[in-house]
Amino acid sequence: NTRESIYEAFRRKETFATSGPRMRVRMFAGYGLDDNLLNAQGGIATLYANATAMGGDLLAQPESAPKFFVAAARDAQSAPLQRVQIIKGWVADGTKHEQVFDVACSNDLTVDPATHRCPDNGANVDLSDCSITEGVGAAQLDAVWSDPAFEPSQHAYYYVRVLENPTCRWSTRDALRAGVAPRPDLHATIQERAWSSPIHVVPAS
Repeated sequence: NTRESIYEAFRRKETFATSGPRMRVRMFAGYGLDDNLLNAQGGIATLYANATAMGGDLLAQPESAPKFFVAAARDAQSAPLQRVQIIKGWVADGTKHEQVFDVACSNDLTVDPATHRCPDNGANVDLSDCSITEGVGAAQLDAVWSDPAFEPSQHAYYYVRVLENPTCRWSTRDALRAGVAPRPDLHATIQERAWSSPIHVVPAS
């Protein structure tokens, strides 16, 4: 994390943001890569050398869909992670489209192949004191995913979104400290999140 390396990351758009907590996110996309690279010795270096990092452009190959490698780590001072999603965006017939795919679930849950969603992991918030469910969620989540509807002739973008377990919204915490009821017009809880810059998949033609 030198000044020079941070500015270089900005220039190549390899960035992510969060709603507050200091979660960490990585995403790569490429072809013909081992599924175990995220956890292999030297795997991240291999991905940098042979794949496209978030913020970059990936040239589509007509024969197969690329693999997306995603890794996320929680903020130890915040709630555990609930799920990791990949959001796909594209334009067809002049109309913008977007689809959300859950790609990693906490607590050994698996994504429903029909809905592309993780089951509920049971994380809740006690609104009397803002305590959260213990033992639910993950410190780290990673996944290797391919778009089941990939179209190599279509220009599309993909980015990662990471969701924590629910926690009290700041307005709920303020109400508890003040000894008053939370405002009914605001959600009592939120899900803090992180999101990456996208990878654009560019048709080979």
